[in-house]
Amino acid sequence: MLSNGARFEVADDSSFRDRSRSASAMATLFEPLDRLLGSGGDPRIGIDPISGLNEYGCRLAPCPDVPSFASSTATSISGRAYARAGRAREQLMQSAIADGIEAAFDARVEAMRGELRACLGLSPHQADIVFSPSGTDAQLQALLLVGALSGSALTTIVVAADQTGSGTEHTARGHHFNVVKANGMRVRKGEPVAGHAGSVESIALGLIDERGEFHNEAQIDSRVLGAIEASIANGNHVLLQIMDSSKLGWRAPSDRCLDEISARWQGQVQVVVDACQMRLGRPRLRKYLDRGYLVIVTGSKFFTGPAFSGALLVPASLAGKIDGITAIAPGFTDYFSRSDWPRHWQNLRSQFPARENFGQWLRWEAALEEIRAYHRVPDAFRHSALAAFGEGVQRVMAATPSLGLLPPQQRHGDFDLDDEELAQPTIFPLLIRRGGRALSPTDCRKIYRALAQDADSAADQEVAAKPCLVGQPVVLGRGSPDPVAVLRICAGARLVTGAWSSDQEVARRNLQRQLADVGAIVSRIEWLVAHIDDLNSVEA
Repeated sequence: MLSNGARFEVADDSSFRDRSRSASAMATLFEPLDRLLGSGGDPRIGIDPISGLNEYGCRLAPCPDVPSFASSTATSISGRAYARAGRAREQLMQSAIADGIEAAFDARVEAMRGELRACLGLSPHQADIVFSPSGTDAQLQALLLVGALSGSALTTIVVAADQTGSGTEHTARGHHFNVVKANGMRVRKGEPVAGHAGSVESIALGLIDERGEFHNEAQIDSRVLGAIEASIANGNHVLLQIMDSSKLGWRAPSDRCLDEISARWQGQVQVVVDACQMRLGRPRLRKYLDRGYLVIVTGSKFFTGPAFSGALLVPASLAGKIDGITAIAPGFTDYFSRSDWPRHWQNLRSQFPARENFGQWLRWEAALEEIRAYHRVPDAFRHSALAAFGEGVQRVMAATPSLGLLPPQQRHGDFDLDDEELAQPTIFPLLIRRGGRALSPTDCRKIYRALAQDADSAADQEVAAKPCLVGQPVVLGRGSPDPVAVLRICAGARLVTGAWSSDQEVARRNLQRQLADVGAIVSRIEWLVAHIDDLNSVEA
């Protein structure tokens, strides 16, 4: 009270904090676009100030002159997608002036759910969509939902654990998979998410044995069924993470195995599909959802959007139960924001903070632009372009003595119309030899890093000096005392959209240019192998 008896009112603290947060959010939107695109993810997306590249060898601005066949890993953003991200930011700023940043952002993210559904050929009643900072974060979302709905002890069984993301061994148990979350909070990698300690067992089933040999389909199916049987005998509910497709293009287990699981353990096994590569047809995606499977997707990988754009597709059979979840482990609230979850899940949303992840949103804006562009290309051309590229890669590889292709997975009854043009291989693993021996993971990573950078020391070697992107190394036979690794040449959506023309001759020349780039990459790999002792040492 003032000395003359007058009173003054103190502004409500929460109201002041809301206004301050909104002002800060609006100020953030004015940061450089590439900086925004690189925000809201874990350290893997961060740009090295010296090289200008992130961990995947990519930039956050368009690099049209860099040949890129790394869409199994990541790709630098295209000019088309970068322009879309810029327009989206301007549109959000305009909406925020009228509605406030929180309401405008939430409305835009909600609208994107419908856009992604349309791109994937899904009807509104088939799936709800949960957005996520990455495919790895989406695995935590799946665990959160299944754990809350099962109401019993849970075992996570990960199929193709040796060909999925490196963080899966941690997310499968509800543990932190990196040292920094998407919101910038530091944590201890490998420790349990707060409130989720000790409640989840995990079983990892690899596709490759200790000698580096692939298990066949019957062996994989048998191991999956045995792991489920043992877990249920122990009284546990099972979260089965299946693979479609792996880093080497594999799908596991077989459709026949999934049918047996459904028949034997109805209601005891919840399947989540790791479809982060997005190398499956839209009919197959719909079938997974109609069977009640959760599906993890990304806008990067095949669709060549910026890395770190994840989503969890929740089938209608589960979606109706989710808003009844009244309590979640408190540690999950630091991973996700309110706008990540569909608006009609009001109860679940209320447990998460209102926090705008502008980087995650802009990466999805960019990815949606790539997905729309891909599906605007006629079906017949999408199929013929991918087929021609695959045949061309095999011809190039047949002409080089030091590189060979791993054979694709032999599937029985799984290649059908459900996969559309993606029934054919689009990942081509390169086994690199030196002196008759396949390269070690360390040497493969040296080659991978050198490919992504300008090679100043080789300025007189044209093929060695031009940077290019391929898929990161994949280790074969991790348990072996002498493991080897492969790099990958990958066909992605941008290969198709970049080649498409209604003029068949122009389209043919466009494809030939891309195959010429593959030839240049192979030549550079051969040069680098010959000079591998001169390359800087890197961690495997």
